[in-house]
Amino acid sequence: MPETRRPNPPARASDDAGVRAGKAELRAAIRGARRSPEPAGARRARTQQALTLSLPHEVIALYGSVRNEPDTWSLIDALAGAGRTLLLPVLGRREDGTVRRHPDWAPFAGRDALRAGYAGIAEPTTPPLGADALAEASLIWCAALAATPAGDRLGTGGGWYDRALAHAASQAVRGVLLRDDEVLDRLPVESFDRRIDLIVTPVRTLRTVRAPE
Repeated sequence: MPETRRPNPPARASDDAGVRAGKAELRAAIRGARRSPEPAGARRARTQQALTLSLPHEVIALYGSVRNEPDTWSLIDALAGAGRTLLLPVLGRREDGTVRRHPDWAPFAGRDALRAGYAGIAEPTTPPLGADALAEASLIWCAALAATPAGDRLGTGGGWYDRALAHAASQAVRGVLLRDDEVLDRLPVESFDRRIDLIVTPVRTLRTVRAPE
């Protein structure tokens, strides 16, 4: 698939209520559009592209898709079968019942070693490794609703990945899996939003130029 590189990312918007409202409106629109199922061929094409890009990496962080998100489970199964070390988010409460205040990760040990965590999101039952475990990953697939060729990303609204990426290695590749019409020219952004390097859709791969943070 062709890869394009776009040098000149647009200036970031200032933090204000208008930016937050713009994000909320865009999230609602994309979630509504995602209610229309993707063709199976599109899902397979995106997974194959992501798999090809992932295989050179030994430690990969990614997430288990839910509901209408672009599928990641086929990618997880393929990478686990290829012997890669996979880190998945841990969102549920700690064993003592306390709320998990910081991003956390645990190794994927197969579908039989998963449980329903926060909001029903599947998470590993293996021992959590803490936020700093992300520094071991050389590739990080982040949840997203949209992204731009300049590397801006619209997350799902909780800010989890923006906090988690503070613990990533500086050279780690940050990618997102999207439908093709979720690649937009511009996004409303705030100062804490972290950029990504790679966008994969069913029909193309885009490499962005991420500015230093």
